Amino acid sequence: MSRQEVDSIKSSQSNWLMDYAILFKYKLTLFVVFSAMMSYMASLSGPINWFKFVLLFIGGFCITAAANTLNEVLEKDYDKLMKRTADRPLAAGRMSVSHAVFVAGVLWVLGMVCLAYFNVLASLLGALAVISYAFVYTPLKRYSPIAVLVGAFPGAIPLLIGNVAAVGHIDQMGIFLFAIQFIWQFPHFWAIGWLGYDEYQLAGYKLIASKDGERDPNTGIHAAIYACLFIPLAIFGFYAGLIGFYALVLMIVSAIGFAYFGYNLFRNGTRKSALQLMFASLVYLAIALGVVYFDKLF
Repeated sequence: MSRQEVDSIKSSQSNWLMDYAILFKYKLTLFVVFSAMMSYMASLSGPINWFKFVLLFIGGFCITAAANTLNEVLEKDYDKLMKRTADRPLAAGRMSVSHAVFVAGVLWVLGMVCLAYFNVLASLLGALAVISYAFVYTPLKRYSPIAVLVGAFPGAIPLLIGNVAAVGHIDQMGIFLFAIQFIWQFPHFWAIGWLGYDEYQLAGYKLIASKDGERDPNTGIHAAIYACLFIPLAIFGFYAGLIGFYALVLMIVSAIGFAYFGYNLFRNGTRKSALQLMFASLVYLAIALGVVYFDKLF
């Protein structure tokens, strides 16, 4: 076999793997799995069982990848209209719909089996996450900004999965962590909706409210208000015994900083301010989940 043929095979394999990575939205999938793993560790009362840890990671990855794959199947015709998504394997015609649906089905079943090892409730929550994300949130995006509210439920379910995998039922810690990720998604996706507004309009998506055909100028202040909700939530966590004093202070200070970037978007209404809000949202979630876990350790 010639060197050129070997290079061609390697290139083909690389493209094949990249198409699957794009199909699964691997960055989003890993982010969601990270949230579930943090919830699992924060909910444990004893040392980490590394076999269960890895199994939860695999189950969470498969469930999330299945949901994202079905999302791309349903949105392939709209993905063609946006520069950001036009090169996805289904939109670009490099992968058939039947193959993608088959892959999603295999991942879905494998994910539910992995989660069923912990308990039936964890597996059922995984199924609920796929169904609500792919078949409720996905089509609703083209009709109303209320899709962000609906999508916040499957977006936060992984925190419940991690909690249930650890303790066998939904407890106060699970509700607390679910609430953090549920509220967080509003300012986060409003920032994304602001940044991609023009392309989303072309594809018919309505992730943020519009006014006279333009972005609603109040989007930033809405984001700031939602960020401020983390303050009473943190106080609840403290008085419920879920976090300590230092974690409470850190969560409140970071929530105030998060709210500032929402207000900054309202005041300036620029792409830069929307990017700053999106980045601030990612930092806040990492801080919030991190302090809950590390507060438990120390």
